[in-house]
Amino acid sequence: MLSLPYRRRTRNMTVLYGVGAAFSLACTTAQAIPLYARQTGSACADCHAGAYGPALTPYGMRFKLNGYTDTDGKGFKLPVAAQLVGTRSVPARGESSNRLTQADIYLGGRLTDQVGGYVKVESDNDGHNRFNTKLSDVDLRFVAKELKLGGKDLTLGVSVNNNPGLQDPIAALPGASSLGPPGVTGTVLNPSSPNSPANRVFGATVYGLYDSKWYGEVGTYNSMQRSTQDRLGYNPNGDPGKLHDTGYARFAYMRDMRRQFFSAGVVALTTKRELPRTGGPMDRLTDLGYDLTYQYLGNREHIVQLSYVNILEQRKYGSTPASPIAPGLLAKPRGTVHDQTFTAAYTFKQSYTLLFSHLVSTGSRDDARFIPYGVPDTTANLISLYWAPFGKDDSYTSMANLKLAATWFRFTRFNGASDSIFGAPGTNARDFNAFSLSASVAF
Repeated sequence: MLSLPYRRRTRNMTVLYGVGAAFSLACTTAQAIPLYARQTGSACADCHAGAYGPALTPYGMRFKLNGYTDTDGKGFKLPVAAQLVGTRSVPARGESSNRLTQADIYLGGRLTDQVGGYVKVESDNDGHNRFNTKLSDVDLRFVAKELKLGGKDLTLGVSVNNNPGLQDPIAALPGASSLGPPGVTGTVLNPSSPNSPANRVFGATVYGLYDSKWYGEVGTYNSMQRSTQDRLGYNPNGDPGKLHDTGYARFAYMRDMRRQFFSAGVVALTTKRELPRTGGPMDRLTDLGYDLTYQYLGNREHIVQLSYVNILEQRKYGSTPASPIAPGLLAKPRGTVHDQTFTAAYTFKQSYTLLFSHLVSTGSRDDARFIPYGVPDTTANLISLYWAPFGKDDSYTSMANLKLAATWFRFTRFNGASDSIFGAPGTNARDFNAFSLSASVAF
């Protein structure tokens, strides 16, 4: 006969299977949008290291910083694009499936010389031949270009967005790259964390680029009401809580050497979070991180990309609940969570890409909060091989694209262990492993 703790862990594991599947899909979602190719007259491969994205080249970074407003000046361009994704998923546990997993609409581009934006409306297959439509990424910008300060170029802008880090021009932060360690906990800046604010908040940031090298950004965010999240297509159970006194800051040094690119940056986010929204004690969360990126672009035949993101979150909890399995044991009032992501990618002729990501999430010991081992540590790897035949200047079309991908998502540690991950025999970190084959088309 199963004990109560085991039944609770089994329910948790069922929920986390869904988290792992969603994360695996998010990591392979393309961000190269053909409407921008139509607007600028440039191929997708000019803005992206690979013809189907997602990593940006320095040219693509400038386009984003300029508020998505650059154009070839040849009349009106339809500001709409679409993406369809079909996937065969083979999980380590559960049934294999073949389905149309995603159907997306992109609205964006230039409104005026100073105003542009990007909006993604996403429909995801819930596995029962039903699609859930939601407002996904939003980044609306006002920008002042071609300014001068001390004889150097200066760009100033405002971004209204719904995901801290999404607006980052380097696209190394988890909000922009969609790469962040999954697990039972995680930093606020990691969209794979439980109760992540990604797409469930709205905020505004002011940014500037000086001398094409020095980037700075500051802003604030507020979470949406649960009813608003529901109307926009999000399950209220993933509510990030009520946020107070939220501040965001980003600073980076970028160096474009034509055949190579390098950047080093720091990021910070601080907030008070009331979770759940009961008017009770608030947790104080502070994320501090740094990131390093390198691209070898050469003549675009062989492209190598390396990135490392390290984010530490300090937590001062508003309450110290008792352990659910050890009466009398109280949770600690303070703790830390640490997310690290290392990614390496090689792209041949902007068509063939092999990508590897190593994702690690760890946390300070708390025997009451992290059951049953007292630590939430999780280690995962993402390996993806894909082919994008179009979207280049010399391809059949540069205004649409196709991507065929094989992706393996594997865990070596979850919830502090490799085996019996919820304290129950027969549960293993490898149970979250999944292999998928996908075909994506954008037009």
